[in-house]
Amino acid sequence: MEENFKMVAKTLFGFEDLLENELLQLGARDIKKGVRNVSFTGDKGFMYKSNLGLRTAIKILKPIHSFRVNSEKDLYDKIYNMNWENYLKPTGSLAIDATIHSDLFSHSLYIAQKTKDAIVDKFRDTVGQRPNVDLKFPDLKINVHIDRRQCTISLDSSGDSLHKRGYKTATNIAPINEVLAAGLVMLSGWDGQCDFMDPMCGSGTMLIEAAMIACNIPPNLMRKEFAFERWHDWDVDLFEKIEESLLKKTRDFHYKITGYDKAPSAVSKAKENVKHAQLDDFIHVQHEDFFKTQKGGEDKLHMVFNPPYGERLNIDMQEFYKSIGDTLKQSYPGTDAWFITSNLDALKHVGLRPSRKIQLFNAKLEARFVKYVMYEGSKKGKYMK
Repeated sequence: MEENFKMVAKTLFGFEDLLENELLQLGARDIKKGVRNVSFTGDKGFMYKSNLGLRTAIKILKPIHSFRVNSEKDLYDKIYNMNWENYLKPTGSLAIDATIHSDLFSHSLYIAQKTKDAIVDKFRDTVGQRPNVDLKFPDLKINVHIDRRQCTISLDSSGDSLHKRGYKTATNIAPINEVLAAGLVMLSGWDGQCDFMDPMCGSGTMLIEAAMIACNIPPNLMRKEFAFERWHDWDVDLFEKIEESLLKKTRDFHYKITGYDKAPSAVSKAKENVKHAQLDDFIHVQHEDFFKTQKGGEDKLHMVFNPPYGERLNIDMQEFYKSIGDTLKQSYPGTDAWFITSNLDALKHVGLRPSRKIQLFNAKLEARFVKYVMYEGSKKGKYMK
C-alpha cells in the first residue's frame, strides 16, 4: 500500500469551495479549505489523479518540511540540514519559487536565492558535486512559503501552472486563463443538461472548458509534462492506470455548445483550439456580432462570457454594456446569462438587475461575476403560470 501524505492545491480567490468539492468528488481525505488553497491527504496515485483531474487547481504542492524561522541564517541552516539526497541527485537540476508574508523577510527572490545556496552548499560539502539551476525544466521544483515566522518547504508536483492544459495552439490579445474559465463555468451551475453559448468567445477557452465539464473529460490530459515525472519515485504504470480510470468516467453530451465572435481572427483561433482539444464534435464556432443575433428555438440556453473590460480595446464601454443588456432583454428569452467584468462602472449601464453577483479576481483586477435571468415573456407572466 502506498502511504498517504498531505498535499496543498492552490487556486484562485473565490474558487476555494469549488476546489473543495472537486477534491471530495475525486476521493481526497482530510480536506481543509484555506484562502486560495485547499489542503488534503492522499497517496502518490492520488497526487497524479489530482494533477490530471482538478479543473480549479493551479498547482499541487507536497509539503516535506515545516519549521519556525527567526533569521536569514536560521533559514539557511534549517534548509541545509534537510535530507536533499532523498529528492535530488547531485548531478540533477532545481528551481525554487518563494512566497513571503512576513515582516522578517521582504523579497521572495532573495529567499529563493538563499534556499538554493543552502541546498547546493549541502551537496558540495557532502559529495563534492552540486546540482544546477534550471528554471525551465528542472528535475525538482521547490516551493518555499513563509507566513510570518512559519516556513513550509514543498515539492511542486505540477511544474508549470495547471491552467496550461496543453490544448491551446493559438491565443488572442487577452485570453482568459483556463482555470478561471473552468471555475466560472462551474460557478454558473452549468451541468451539461442544456445548450451552452459564449457570445464573445475569443480563442474558445470558455467553450472548451464547458465541453470538458459536460463530458467529464479530465482537464489536463493533453499536458506535455508534470513535474512529478522527473521525481525519483515516478511510476509510469501507476500514472497510466490513473489516467485510464479517469477516462472511463467520461460521459455523453446531447446538446449544443456555440461560440460567436465578431473578429474573424478570433473565430479561426477558437476553431483551431477546439480542433486541437478534439472537441469539434461538440463545439460550433461562428463569425457573428452578438448584438445582431437572436436565440434560436425555445429551449433553455446557458450563457457564460468574458466581455472586454476596456483595458486594451478602444470602445465606448457604457454603450457597449448597455448593448449587452438590450440584446439579452430583446433577443434571448429563456436564457441564464453570466459574465465576468472588472469594469464595475460600465456594469451599471447593463440596465438589468443581476440575480447574483460574485466577487472574483481576473489576474490582479478585482472583478464581478454576474447573472441575469431572461424569462420567457415577462417576469410577471412567469410567476403567474
